[in-house]
Amino acid sequence: MTKPILAGIDAGGTSFKLGIAGPDGSILDRARVPTTTPAATIEASVAALRKLAEEAGGKIEALGIASFGPVDVDPASQSYGTILATPKEGWSGTPLLTQLSQALSVPAALDTDVNAALIAELAEEGLSRAAYITVGTGIGVGMIAAGQLAGRPSHPELGHVRVARFPGDETFEGVCPFHGDCLEGLASAPALIKRFGPLEKLPQHHQAWRLAGHYLGQLCLTLASTARLQRITIGGGVSEAPALVPEVARAFEALNNGYLPEATANLIKKAALGEDAGLKGALLLAARA
Repeated sequence: MTKPILAGIDAGGTSFKLGIAGPDGSILDRARVPTTTPAATIEASVAALRKLAEEAGGKIEALGIASFGPVDVDPASQSYGTILATPKEGWSGTPLLTQLSQALSVPAALDTDVNAALIAELAEEGLSRAAYITVGTGIGVGMIAAGQLAGRPSHPELGHVRVARFPGDETFEGVCPFHGDCLEGLASAPALIKRFGPLEKLPQHHQAWRLAGHYLGQLCLTLASTARLQRITIGGGVSEAPALVPEVARAFEALNNGYLPEATANLIKKAALGEDAGLKGALLLAARA
């Protein structure tokens, strides 16, 4: 008897992380394809998911997608699941949900990568007011308060806020094609790499981490001041650097300067699910599709 399979895609700007799970949500197998053109990436993802399901002796019954943004996340919209005006070259206007759902002939649900990761992290911790920040090719934020995801029927775009410059960094123009030196333009992986080279080669004490902490700490204080959060979780590829989250927490506490009593370094945590947060969130979306 063919067993039912849930499929999930953590659709990032660098790669699409793919996974399949049984009805209980536990990941059975996974794969990854590089993010190139929309057509090539979608074709490779569909082929990889079909192969994973076949090897597991199952049939894909539903798909969940945790996507980079901006993306239309309103199920009532005619363009639900379509990538909007994105810095990712060639992807603006891509009907991601429709193309993947039709190719696999299954129902599908989509949300932002950060919202999906936040949902997965909350399932582990049971908090009611929390935010998730992803730091990778871009910077994104998902936030939930009073049981509701922020920004509905759209989603926050806090990666593009303006921030005060780190001392000595005033002349860097930034890498965001829309805003230049917004937060994403200053502290995303491409922005850090442009200044400091490959991040995996930087030692923990390198100034790059203090600079990134300065910028992301400002974002964290804005979030904490807005919704008086119980937790701010940081994930994404750059968060795998051991120095990043401690530097963000240090800057956050220093910037708060004792004003909000709960806004201490302990409020900032690295994603408990690590790089699986987006994929596990996508699989939770599949279960609801």
